[in-house]
Amino acid sequence: MGCLRLKSMVCYGYAVPAAGVSLGRRILQEMPAKNRFVESQVARHLSAQRTSQSLRDSFGRFHNYLRISLTDRCNLRCKYCMPMNGVTCYSPDQLLSQSEIFALTSLFSKLGVTKVRLTGGEPTVRTDLMDIVGSLSRISGLKKLGLTSNGILLRKMLPKLKERGLTHLNLSLDTLIEPKFQLITGSNGWKHVWKTIEMAERLYPVIKINCVVIRGYNEEELCDFVELTRNRSLDVRFIEYMPFNGNKWEYSKMVSYLEMMQTIQRQFGDLMKLENNLNDTSKGYQVPGFRGRIGFITSMSQHFCGSCSRLRLTADGCLKVCLHGNSEVSLRDAVRSGASEEALIELINKAILSKQEHHAGMFRLAEQSNRPMVQIGG
Repeated sequence: MGCLRLKSMVCYGYAVPAAGVSLGRRILQEMPAKNRFVESQVARHLSAQRTSQSLRDSFGRFHNYLRISLTDRCNLRCKYCMPMNGVTCYSPDQLLSQSEIFALTSLFSKLGVTKVRLTGGEPTVRTDLMDIVGSLSRISGLKKLGLTSNGILLRKMLPKLKERGLTHLNLSLDTLIEPKFQLITGSNGWKHVWKTIEMAERLYPVIKINCVVIRGYNEEELCDFVELTRNRSLDVRFIEYMPFNGNKWEYSKMVSYLEMMQTIQRQFGDLMKLENNLNDTSKGYQVPGFRGRIGFITSMSQHFCGSCSRLRLTADGCLKVCLHGNSEVSLRDAVRSGASEEALIELINKAILSKQEHHAGMFRLAEQSNRPMVQIGG
């Protein structure tokens, strides 16, 4: 008779309780060397137990979505993302290498991550983007591999990125008025973004458009963005303006979800509420009869922390368990110091267990120190 597995694991009289990983290690150390079969069974049980307990915080939230910032460099200067005086960019040796990104993503996938999104800065300024996408797309267990981009450089890369395994695409566009684009971003690249959107529509069944709504800049364009969804398979997501270091956030500039809804309904009438998945960040709606859809990311007025499933890996290799939290742990340093897989898992889980139930609220966040958005990755 080999092993009987109930709530504990019993192997020739050695009991390993379901919560007793440390006890199990001690049992392995004390076990006679001849019991090789027993040893392998206990070790396999402990490994499976560590995996099943991973990526879950103290509030029961399981984190299966990893957002990886590939760089803090960007070819735009959006007011809500980049501080007015810019940032001191990381040197190449401070960034995660392609092999480090692959190794860490493989580990997260092993622990239960099924969705990865590549962000920046602007990910297309990274010269090895194509190779990164190709390598990550081969990781077993990953079901979705997405990219968030401003679209300036993306158009010519997009067909090959799709061939390499890019499954989902988000494009940032905060205005449909070309001169205003330069005011918001510091660039005259609006036409490049629009051509990228047109290219993306030919390659993907649905494209998400991210629009940060800021009073005094683009709130009067809400209905124009909604109109884009009449005959196009676009998912336009309106994002509440959020405070980060250097973006001079003010409550008076924030347009809330409810105010946006009221503006849109005055022109289009009642919206049809769509069914959302538990972990969706966007509240989905559709104008009846329209082909596409719209959504609202309500981080400030109606946070969705209770169903958060997201982790963030910054370009310099720090794990952030909350977009708005200022605690982080360097996985890059751990990898480069030769940490074992077990040590990395312990480091990751310790960080996740420190995650708060919800963020501090918009007014406290405005006073709290955090990275600039460009150095987090959204």
